Amino acid sequence: MRTKVFIKEQGIPEAEEWDDMDALCTHVVALNSQGEPIATARLLPSQNGTAKIGRMAVLLDWRGQGIGALMLQRLLQTAQERSDQEAVLHAQTQAQGFYAAQGFEARGEVFKEVDIDHLLMVKRW
Repeated sequence: MRTKVFIKEQGIPEAEEWDDMDALCTHVVALNSQGEPIATARLLPSQNGTAKIGRMAVLLDWRGQGIGALMLQRLLQTAQERSDQEAVLHAQTQAQGFYAAQGFEARGEVFKEVDIDHLLMVKRW
């Protein structure tokens, strides 16, 4: 899914997409009724009580159906269970409204990541 969404659809260089953190992360994957993956996201290891969420990807035909929100809720639950006090993520600016609806607040200025505008967003509990 990350190849389809980030590399093929958004044009992110493959070398920028994959990193050594994948093996250390908690991953969530959403499946369709045939058991095929349609969405994914990851939760990085906790750092000083902060959870970092990233690499959220939902296949185009499945967007807008609440799948991303369900995956995000599961990652936030996991972060709370391991005693994190907040979650952070780098949201593409076009997805800011989605994350704001999930209780995240934008912090700071827009910045470029893989040549795409992003915002730091934070949710505390």
